[in-house]
Amino acid sequence: MKSDDVPADWSPLTYRVLRSSGWYSGRTVPLERYEKPLRDFGGLEMHEEGRRFLSEFAGLSTITWTPGPLMPQSPFRLDPCDVNTDRKGVLQIREALLRMSESAGVPLYPVGRVDEGMSYLGMAADGSVYVGNDDAELLARGAYEVLEVLSVERRTDAPLPFVMAGDHLELPSDFVATQGPDGAPRWSPETERVLRLAGWQPGRTVSTDSWERAMREADEGYVMHEAARLFLSEFGGLEVWEKGPGVNAARSPFRIDPLLAKWDFEIIESLSEDAEAQLYPVGDYSQGNFYLTVAEDGTVHLGMDDVELLADTADEALDKLVRGIR
Repeated sequence: MKSDDVPADWSPLTYRVLRSSGWYSGRTVPLERYEKPLRDFGGLEMHEEGRRFLSEFAGLSTITWTPGPLMPQSPFRLDPCDVNTDRKGVLQIREALLRMSESAGVPLYPVGRVDEGMSYLGMAADGSVYVGNDDAELLARGAYEVLEVLSVERRTDAPLPFVMAGDHLELPSDFVATQGPDGAPRWSPETERVLRLAGWQPGRTVSTDSWERAMREADEGYVMHEAARLFLSEFGGLEVWEKGPGVNAARSPFRIDPLLAKWDFEIIESLSEDAEAQLYPVGDYSQGNFYLTVAEDGTVHLGMDDVELLADTADEALDKLVRGIR
């Protein structure tokens, strides 16, 4: 994309956020599916500035994104209503916008939501955007400016505080991850947060006996080596369902459970031959599109049709999986 196609109001982070949510220069979307229910059920008429904004940005959302390098300060959903909104839902939107319009002193048209859907974004005929539900607060004087504010400036009650670091957001330096034997953090603070939410904690230990037995019963070729046993004893049973853009790749869910490969010994054997190492399955990644495997030397590999070295250590592998690094 040429640099002169990027709105002047946008920082590099805002550009990355919008691109990751599906925006591109010249994007246009039909608006009748939004406009009709609001007009028919609520008597809300879309003005020209609202039409211009929504035709470019309607349908974009960051609400389901995982907090991380690209996480906006204020996750947003840009559409005037859900496409399946019924009369009751439209009337709720209408009442909220009427309250906001009275507070702002100008008629507002809905263009999205923030604050986990609790606050509306309302646009005036001059392109100014307000946020609120009962009272309205001026958020920005223009359509492109409001996206910069949502991506970078306006903070909400996010799970963690983020600070600017170049063209992306990071956790502040005083958020510290668990230290390893060498005294250095085992992984990034973000990975620490995600793993703890999934059930991990320092010193966690689970038995691997039932997994080892079930895998051998499925195929005699499954022989759990010590590196796989160590990995599973600390992380076995964890499931991470994070999605969204990462550092340089999309983040996808992963599960630590060897039984996911229980009936696929031939695949694991083939991957081992390609890797020239004895790989043992420890879970899957990207909703079953890849198996996670550990070699005897502790390296972690991804594969299904082909094999790829993910990381030299378990800690590095988990950090890459959580943060979206390939």
